[in-house]
Amino acid sequence: MISKLPRWVEYGSFILALVAGLVNSIGLLGFQHQAISHLSGTATLLGTSAFNADIFDTLHLLLILLSFLLGSAISGYFINSGSLKLGRNYSALLILEAFFIFGSVYFLSNGSEQGHYLASAACGLQNALATTYSGAVIRTTHVTGIFTDLGIMLGAKLKGEKFDNRKAILFLLIITGFIIGGILGAYFFSFLHFNALLIPASICLLLALIYNVYSPPKY
Repeated sequence: MISKLPRWVEYGSFILALVAGLVNSIGLLGFQHQAISHLSGTATLLGTSAFNADIFDTLHLLLILLSFLLGSAISGYFINSGSLKLGRNYSALLILEAFFIFGSVYFLSNGSEQGHYLASAACGLQNALATTYSGAVIRTTHVTGIFTDLGIMLGAKLKGEKFDNRKAILFLLIITGFIIGGILGAYFFSFLHFNALLIPASICLLLALIYNVYSPPKY
């Protein structure tokens, strides 16, 4: 339940959604106008390219999907429990995400598609890092499910059921962070191009540093 989560989750979710919004907007503007932080559109493009027998595009899109899966698998391997607790080494995964994004800047700036795969892996890693805590589902790299959950909550409220204010606030923070990230990504891409990805990477490093200072690792 959302109510069982520590209060700092709201701040972390907002920042992670901001990071995803930055990466995704830069992806839409620079990666062949292709979304990076979520896979619904990519999976659809994979299907159409396969139908059209476009081997190179099909392979490229498949590798983006698999890169996201790999990033998620890395988080799944290093996170030993679904419960969220201070003291666990989430900072190491945030640092790894930052290095994936730094790597994507290098490759994309040199015209290599490997940068796409690293950016996708970074988003998969982040999404898995924040997905399931104490039975609640929190996803920070896309907002389709968030809007769906808010709609369900509003519908339930209209028929007289109790409205979970904290859950609604958390979802609104994620949506707001993602949108602000998109705005900032478009702004910085306009003059920094792929170097704009250095901003979300730096935010991940800063978030890891703050987490380590606030909560030293416990063993």
